[in-house]
Amino acid sequence: MRIATWNVNSIRQRLDHLLSWLNDCQPDVVCLQEIKCIDEAFPREPIEALGYNVVTHGQKTFNGVALLSKYPLEEATPRLAGDENDVHARFLEGVISLKRGVVRVACLYLPNGNPVGSEKYPYKLSWMSRLLQYSQERMKTEEPLILAGDFNVIPQPEDVHNPAAWVEDALFRPETRESFQALLGLGLTDALRATTDAPGQYTFWDYQAGAWQKNWGIRIDHLLLSPQATDRLRGVGIDSYVRNWEKPSDHVPVWADFDLETA
Repeated sequence: MRIATWNVNSIRQRLDHLLSWLNDCQPDVVCLQEIKCIDEAFPREPIEALGYNVVTHGQKTFNGVALLSKYPLEEATPRLAGDENDVHARFLEGVISLKRGVVRVACLYLPNGNPVGSEKYPYKLSWMSRLLQYSQERMKTEEPLILAGDFNVIPQPEDVHNPAAWVEDALFRPETRESFQALLGLGLTDALRATTDAPGQYTFWDYQAGAWQKNWGIRIDHLLLSPQATDRLRGVGIDSYVRNWEKPSDHVPVWADFDLETA
């Protein structure tokens, strides 16, 4: 089973890119972020024509997440628990049945948190605290669990081209990285770092200052795995080539292959 994540930065602007990549990559499950549309406006028909079940949790103009799955989704639950007043569309959990048990996939779009001096940074840290609580509860089930999405976290200096330029950014501040490490402390595994220690494994390049052409990238799109998913991990890839397409998203897809017995 190939499970992927991609911040498409507007599904309506990037639909042709998504369809081309789906044909290239052939993922079984895809977590999309920043679809930037309400559920009714999501272009599900051409995606369903490729054999995917589609579930969305959208929001007008901003945010929005979606799950695409070649397998039936037994459950699909939007919203991250812990704050009834949080109306942002940033979380969608899906459950897929296996021959023995289930695999649980959570599609995440964490808050950016900038500027740090505003209310946006406490919101980011609060959201990460809620994610930690969610993960603690889900880990108790001892199921294969994959948290996949745009975390807006640069975990380590090797995950950014120029660490010094990011020290005051919400994505790289110590509190942000500590919150990410707390997730790993639960027993979750960073899928990419389970397969390589190489620097330069970027998933995002800004549109400004020729960042893509200069390879001034950062790694902020992650798949975090429970021990039961880590045991079945077979490989991880970053499809950087799509960043070179015309009018691309500033993010690229990340995927992981698992040896999972499906029903």
